[in-house]
Amino acid sequence: MANRTETGANAVDGRPMTRTEWAMLIGLAAIWGGSFFFNAVGLTALPVLSLVAARVAIAAVVLLALMRLTGRRLPRRPAILGAFLAMALLNNVVPFSLIVAGQREIASGVAAILNASTPLFTVLFAHLLTADEKMSPNRIAGVLLGLSGVAVMMGIGAFGGAVTAQLLCLSAAISYALAGIYGRRFARMGVAPLATAAGQLSASSLVLVPLALLVDRPWTLPTPSLAAVAAILGLATVSTALAYVLYFRILSTAGATNLLLVTILSPVSAILLGVLVLGETLLAQHLAGMALVAAGLAAIDGRPLKALSRRLRSGSPGRESPSR
Repeated sequence: MANRTETGANAVDGRPMTRTEWAMLIGLAAIWGGSFFFNAVGLTALPVLSLVAARVAIAAVVLLALMRLTGRRLPRRPAILGAFLAMALLNNVVPFSLIVAGQREIASGVAAILNASTPLFTVLFAHLLTADEKMSPNRIAGVLLGLSGVAVMMGIGAFGGAVTAQLLCLSAAISYALAGIYGRRFARMGVAPLATAAGQLSASSLVLVPLALLVDRPWTLPTPSLAAVAAILGLATVSTALAYVLYFRILSTAGATNLLLVTILSPVSAILLGVLVLGETLLAQHLAGMALVAAGLAAIDGRPLKALSRRLRSGSPGRESPSR
């Protein structure tokens, strides 16, 4: 785990994200928002370990093939291989399994809400374990605003019952938070985002595929439906392979705390997908929740508040307003 004296090659120091980083973050949120839906469909055909193993194995094959086509190779240094394994455990093996296990008892929207607690843990762990991502009042206020917006969107009643399943999803959020901080080291090691994603998923496959074969004996399971196969392929190629290329690119430039804002945005994309694709109704609570999420992101980013402050100061009594 990163210590207090470590600083990355590109120390982010809690800086606001660029427009490009915001665009990648929103794209990643949309992709990961769909992963909860894919999980729900995939669980109709496969048990937990088999579903997660299929997800990481197919994604690893896709990324390794892409690396080969572009003439790149995975780093072979022992330190990097060990980091791939640690990142695989923190960012794939543990959280993927916990979330899918939780989704056997709770709805995908509730799982996404619980996963949105990740930035809270990230702010805390980043403050304790890094030198350049310290807590600040605006970050804390922004995360709390965002989480309250997610809760408003789904309704207070969403959290009733299924305590064990909810604890599994919260534990996954803690694992994701630690992964976001641990993964900062790949930029310092000079490992490109594509190689980091491929290495992490390859290590995850080496752990999960033997476990699934041993525990689930998938060859004895009924043949999956076409819908389940499509969901598994979407989960692996879009919500995993593509998602992790974006994930590590954002992490290398914007830092762990900014990156984990994606878990606040993912439930928003899940609701929008439900309205646009499944014909679900967008209620007033959804609009109110999305407004709170937007306010939270503005507080964390800082630029809208600074612009408002400058505008108020420029128009205050005793000061001449700038000419147009």
